Amino acid sequence: MFEGGHRLLFLGGLLLWLCMASPATSELQRLQHRAKPDGTLSFLVVGDWGREGNYNQSEVASQMGVIGEKVDIDFVISTGDNFYEDGLTGVDDPAFSKSFADIYTAPSLQKPWYNVLGNHDYRGDVEAQLSPVLKEKDSRWVCFRSFVLDAEIVEFFFVDTTPFVDKYFTDPGEHKYDWKGVEPREEYLSNLLKDVDSALKDSSAKWKIVVGHHTIKSAGHHGVTVELVELLLPILQANDVDLYVNGHDHCLEHITSTDSEIQFITSGGGSKAWRGDIKSWKPEEMKFYYDGQGFLSMNMTGDRADLILYDVFGQVLHKWFISKQLHDTA
Repeated sequence: MFEGGHRLLFLGGLLLWLCMASPATSELQRLQHRAKPDGTLSFLVVGDWGREGNYNQSEVASQMGVIGEKVDIDFVISTGDNFYEDGLTGVDDPAFSKSFADIYTAPSLQKPWYNVLGNHDYRGDVEAQLSPVLKEKDSRWVCFRSFVLDAEIVEFFFVDTTPFVDKYFTDPGEHKYDWKGVEPREEYLSNLLKDVDSALKDSSAKWKIVVGHHTIKSAGHHGVTVELVELLLPILQANDVDLYVNGHDHCLEHITSTDSEIQFITSGGGSKAWRGDIKSWKPEEMKFYYDGQGFLSMNMTGDRADLILYDVFGQVLHKWFISKQLHDTA
């Protein structure tokens, strides 16, 4: 499926569609979250976390609570791999409490959690994470395969990236994936790409942020996800996306692009990290890499976004801002 020439044929067909198709209304689920009365928005981003408190998950959660209170967050974004090693077994799996409800207990974290699915989540019962039963168990939990979150000054486009990756289909090894709702894969991906493109084109938000689990640019263990570079990245570039935020690699990264305005952020340090696992990258693009645990905070106005990467102790590792008026960073 999409290996070698097959993937090139699919890409060619997709590009032809993008050139010829007329604008359409996105069919992605749409949610709304109001900004603060002063027009600002604050949130945290964490990924690759669900290990029942182990591998410093609890410590990261504690610091998220501290920073969350300090910056008065409106919500939390999860970049996927919410439950290791193999997702949830069902809606009554105790891992939901042991890895989520019982871990992120700080008062500041009692806000909505907007989640995407990671590859480890697909190794379990995907429908369980999507089920409204989990929201009944913990009202913070919000999870769909792909959706749009309208937060007034910014729109977030959550994209289900796991079905893009060939090897999960062609060479899964000992792992079993739950592809209910995805197969036939070609049709699923084609529709998803059309919907993402349509939603981005329709957006009038000042900021556009795309959230997925898998990397597009990364110097970490998994590195570049070729399928996303071929199929998703051209859509992001064509629609003036500001940030692509992901997990998957268990590190913290900030990478810019020499051929577009998009900045690529990896926030996959929610629990287990991979010390010393880093590949070479263009120095003109690599702004920061940390091979440890931590998370991201963002504070946004209509004109400016301030981003900070923290370690497991809550120490500032890297901070920068993006000015919407100047299209510049510092």
